[in-house]
This record gives sequence, C-alpha cells and structure tokens, in this order.
Amino acid sequence: MPQIFITMKKKTVFISILTSLVIGGVLLYVLGPVSGPMPLWLSILPPLVAIVMALILKEVLSSLFLGILTGTFIMALYAGQGPAEALLGGTLRVVDTYMTGSIFDADHVKIIVFTLLIGGMVRIITINGGMQGVVNWLSKKAKTARSGQLMTFLMDLCVFFDDYSNTLVVGNTMRPVTDKLKISREKLSYIVDSTSAPVVAVAFVTTWIGAELSYIQQGIEAVGMETSAYSVFFHSLAYSFYPFLTLAFVLMLILSGRDFGPMLKAERAARLAEAATSSEEVTKPQETHVIDAVLPLLVLIFGTIIGLICTGYDPTVWTTSSLNFFSKISAIIGNANSYVALLWASTFSLLTAIIMTILRGKVKFSKLMEEVIEGFKSMFTAVVILTMAWSIALVTKDMHTAEFVSQLLLKWSLSPALVPVLTFVLACLIGFSTGTSWGTMAILYPLILPASWLLCQENGLDLETSMPLFYNVVASVMAGAVMGDHCSPISDTTIMSSLASGCEHLKHVGTQMPYALTVGCVALLFGVMPTAFGLPSWVAFAIALIILGLVVRFVGEKG
Repeated sequence: MPQIFITMKKKTVFISILTSLVIGGVLLYVLGPVSGPMPLWLSILPPLVAIVMALILKEVLSSLFLGILTGTFIMALYAGQGPAEALLGGTLRVVDTYMTGSIFDADHVKIIVFTLLIGGMVRIITINGGMQGVVNWLSKKAKTARSGQLMTFLMDLCVFFDDYSNTLVVGNTMRPVTDKLKISREKLSYIVDSTSAPVVAVAFVTTWIGAELSYIQQGIEAVGMETSAYSVFFHSLAYSFYPFLTLAFVLMLILSGRDFGPMLKAERAARLAEAATSSEEVTKPQETHVIDAVLPLLVLIFGTIIGLICTGYDPTVWTTSSLNFFSKISAIIGNANSYVALLWASTFSLLTAIIMTILRGKVKFSKLMEEVIEGFKSMFTAVVILTMAWSIALVTKDMHTAEFVSQLLLKWSLSPALVPVLTFVLACLIGFSTGTSWGTMAILYPLILPASWLLCQENGLDLETSMPLFYNVVASVMAGAVMGDHCSPISDTTIMSSLASGCEHLKHVGTQMPYALTVGCVALLFGVMPTAFGLPSWVAFAIALIILGLVVRFVGEKG
C-alpha cells in the first residue's frame, strides 16, 4: 500500500507539471503579444483552471496552486514582463504575495489558531476515553436491529464537532454491536457517513465552522455588505436542504425498517446470515467517564454563545422595546466578532479537557502535551487548504473576477434565481470529482458569492429580495459539496466510514449513492429551486419531507 501511494503521488506530480506546461503554452498562444490593459475575460481563468484541474487530478491542493499561478502569471505578463520572467515571478508571487498575505491577515490567523485548538481538544477527549464513554453509554440501549441503527444515529449526532472523529469513533464502536444485531456493514457505514458531514456542516461550533465563516466573510467583504459572517451562516441554514433532509431520510429509513436498491439486498443478506457474522466479540468497555467529553464540549458550545453576546452586545439594541427577544439576539450576533468568540471558547474547551484528563491521572502530562500536538497536526491539511483558498480569493479580487462573471451572467440574461440551482449542481460535480467538501468550498465560495450578489444588484433587486438569494447560494455551495462528497468513491470520509465500519469500500459507495442521489434530487427540485423563486423555506422543507416519506413508504421494502 505505501508503494502504491508513493507511485500515485509521483503520477500526480508528473501530471501537474505536464498540465502546467500545457496551460502555459495555451495561454501564451491565446494571449500573443501582450499590450494594453488586461482583458477582463482573463480573470475567469484562475478559478476555472482550479476547477478543471480538480476534475482531472482528483486532488485539491495542486489544483488550487495551479489556479493561483495562472492568475499571477497573467498579471505579470500584463505588467510588462516576458513569458519566462512572468512564469518565474508569478511562481514567487504565489508564495511571497498571496499565500503570505493570506496568512498575515489577522482574522485568518484567528481561524488557523481556532482550527488547531479544536483539533487538540478533539484529540484529548478521544484519548482520555471521554468520547468512548458517551458511545458506550448509548450502545447499551441497542437491543434490536432498529434500536441498534437508532443508537448509531444518535451517537453520530452526539459527535457533532468533527466528521473524522464521528466516523472513526462511532463506526469502530458500533461494528460489533450491529454485527450481533444482524445489521449489514453497508447500512452501518451509510448511517455513519451520511450523518457525520451533514451534522458537522450545519452545527455552529465544529471543525468546519472556521473555514465556512472565513469563506463567507470574504464574500461579504468583496461586495461591501455590512453584516457578520456568523449572521449570514445562521440565515443560510434555512436553505441548507441537503444536510437536513439527509439526516431526516436516514431517520425515516431506520424508523420504518425499509430500504431499497442495493441496500435492501445487503440488509436482507445480513438478516439471513448467522448471528455471529463477525469474528469480533463485544468487549467489555474500558472504564470511561462521559463527563470527560461532555464538559469540554459544553464549554465550547456555551463559550461560543457567551463570546458572541459579549463581543456583539449593544445596550441600545437590548433596550429597544420595538424588538422582540429573537430580533435582539439576531442583531447582537450580527454585530459580534465571531472569530474572537470562537478563539475564547476553543481555548477554554481545550484547557478543560486537559485539566480533566490530568485530574483523572489517565495520561502523563508530557504524553498529554504530545497528544495535543498530534491534534494540531491532524488539522494541518485543513489549514493548508484554507491558506490556498484565501490566496486564490485574493487573486480573483485583484483580477476583478466577480465583476466579469456578473457581467457574463447579465449578458446571458440569466435570472438571479437560477444561480443557487447552478451553484448546487456545480458544487456536487466538484465534490464528486475531488472527494472533498473543504476543497469544493475553497474553490467555489470566492467565485460564486461576489458574483451572485453583483448579479442581484445589476438586475435591480432590492435588499429584501437579494438577501434570501444570497443565503441560498451560501447554503448551496456547502450542501452541494457534501452531496458530491457522499457520492464520491475517492472521498476521505467515505473511505474512513468504510474502514471504520468494516465494509468493503465499493459496496459502501454502491449502496450509499442511490440514497444520496435521491435526497439530492429532492433537495434541488423541491428545496433549492422553489425557494430561489420565492417559496418560503419552511414550506419547501415540508414538501421535501413529504416527498422523501413517500419514497420510503412506496419504494422501500422491509429488510
């Protein structure tokens, strides 16, 4: 396996270099002699190259790098440099201007520190057995196939703060239990995979929230919108159809005892098999304490809420009698410094986890500090993706990409209401091809958010009409990214779900994809599209839930 991995890396590097040369040659041929101001149409090339390369290479970091390099190369050419000089200078600018400039932004530093602290906290409550204690407590309630699946679902909801921890902890813990209850490995891996990312994507204190807020913040800054990223995120939840509908669909399948497609065959095979389908025995749980995980998580959640209130509190808003309680809270959160609130909460959460572990005497202090560092390391890939995403956002800003895209959409007479639909579909395709929700959001958010807002303004839409569309686009990027990730055979969380659940990977992908496509189509046709044309989101949710219920009732069969 290591040798295969190395070979794949070599192939990726070779393809990246070859593709870079081809792109450079095409650019030189198309541009010809460079003179005068840069044509605005060239501004679309950096994100377009990133998207196309992600589809070809199935890898995000190199795709983002090539996208940034394309932008710096073009800008260097139009600054009067020759091709060779522009290529060298453009490569250097990727690092010394855009990546460095992204990291040196104060808010970006806060996001990086928050992400590392969350990684450390997750690591501590995992190694001290606290998270295992929560899972063990819930697993005692599983007596039948239905209750076993329900307990797995509830465990996934409890491990809401990180999708990797979710899949690994719940999958490994429940595998012996579900084997004993004749629940197929395919169904276990489906529940684990289809609950982890949707929960993490919509929860307001997770390892994802820092990146999501950062992308949103860049979008609202690009259009000069006076609101906070957290406020936009909260409002976008009303349009996050795929994540919420996926959770509802999983619960419908569990409670009804029905399945369809390849999953139905897998479940029937498991029911007919011998009770001991696995050589694994349910081992006696080690001594764990639920409070070791619960308390740090409560500190994280309520610490964030307190931090938002403290940083956004305005006495004039709170004493205004014409506003109701929820309007006051919304205004306060809208004015809050979410990055500072997250930093405060994650710091105290990590300290709480460390102190509780020390008091238990479970881990030596020196070993504990090593584990904290390991937690930091686990978030390194996320930090690199964030940095590259910030960098390509700076490039598109300098090249005025959003203005070009909005003008192009106006030229095609595209209705602003169709932007959320196209965004969802594009995010699904990129997520499927790259296998990463983070990478998809990194590529699309800097491009789509400013363009969608400018398109609304160019069409003369007022603020009351534009904001719901903007929230819908924000939600569609994230929702589409999660759906594409669920269908992708190269998704990291899909692979981890298969491994943790002891399921053959292709069987997991084959049984999960029909369910993901079903929910995705319902989310698009009965959620994203009608709300973009003005249907209230609660009505769309109700209709979509009814449609999914009918699918389960009339298409699904008892396992």
